[in-house]
Amino acid sequence: MSEVEITPTNGETKLSNGTPLTSKDLVTDQEVRWCPGCGDYSILKQVQTVLPQLGIARENIAIISGIGCSSRFPYYMNTYGMHSIHGRATAVASGLKATRPELSVWIVTGDGDGLSIGGNHTIHLLRRNFDVNILLFNNQIYGLTKGQYSPTSEENKVTKSTPMGSIDHPFNPAALALGADATFFARSMDRDPKHLQQMLLRSHAHHGASFLEIYQNCNIFNDGAFEIYTEKSSKADEGLFLEQGQPLLFGANKDKGIRLDGHKPQVVNLADGYTAGDLWIHDEKDFFKAQILSRLFDNPSTTGHFPRPFGVFFETERATYEDVMRLQIEETIAKKGKGNLDKLLQGSETWVIEKLKG
Repeated sequence: MSEVEITPTNGETKLSNGTPLTSKDLVTDQEVRWCPGCGDYSILKQVQTVLPQLGIARENIAIISGIGCSSRFPYYMNTYGMHSIHGRATAVASGLKATRPELSVWIVTGDGDGLSIGGNHTIHLLRRNFDVNILLFNNQIYGLTKGQYSPTSEENKVTKSTPMGSIDHPFNPAALALGADATFFARSMDRDPKHLQQMLLRSHAHHGASFLEIYQNCNIFNDGAFEIYTEKSSKADEGLFLEQGQPLLFGANKDKGIRLDGHKPQVVNLADGYTAGDLWIHDEKDFFKAQILSRLFDNPSTTGHFPRPFGVFFETERATYEDVMRLQIEETIAKKGKGNLDKLLQGSETWVIEKLKG
């Protein structure tokens, strides 16, 4: 994965006393109340590590959350923020960005909060393309409400709410985002700090709605859901780390790869005579290949076993909602003037009620 260079937007970020902002300055006096061993601790640490590198004054950062374990995030970040209502963090953040476009707005949500009750709001934010950053913590379970299955839980998942196994087909966050015309989608995990930091930097650098799915372990209600991608013994063979312009290689010795037979992906072994030149070259700008990546693991029975992709799947440029809205307002004022609110509310038709005689 290529390193990301971030040019601070306001020079070196400093506190009011002139000292540089550090990760410690983003820690609040609130007790962090997640279960010991929860993956949220790592994500919090990486966000606190990355934000001082962005060159953004602390008072220009806003973190908006919904409801869930992840949604306690604003309490633990010494920035502005709001713990909003279930599934509506995206709606609140949209309104904030529309009225205060200069702010760096981060949405912290979970697979339940953001894809169930908040699913409608999430897809509309993505299609509107507000310049905000969505961090979706995916642990494939409802943790705060004590272990019910979630929109990303696998089929036949036995939980407190599905004792006979879930019969629901799960959401695929990558495919959902691409289907909503997201301009940026990436995936990382809580137990790979360096990779997660790079994905946070890439999310911030994108001008538009960035959607970063983060695999997060719930060690109480769904422990080990992503262990195969995080354990040293299996990570190299089960994880595919995407690098722009590089072939899709994986394995402890980088001896396995993925090639395309037309539009169909195939896992090949370089020991069988294949070379890196035969493999699929990753292109973040290719929407159609991104869709194939998003579906690699959907149906192993028919497509074979593939590693799980991590990194930036897709990025493109499109005008942001707040930029277009500002332009529309400016053009309207130039044509019609600033207008009069009372006159607008009054409308174009009026009636005068005269006093009756008699």
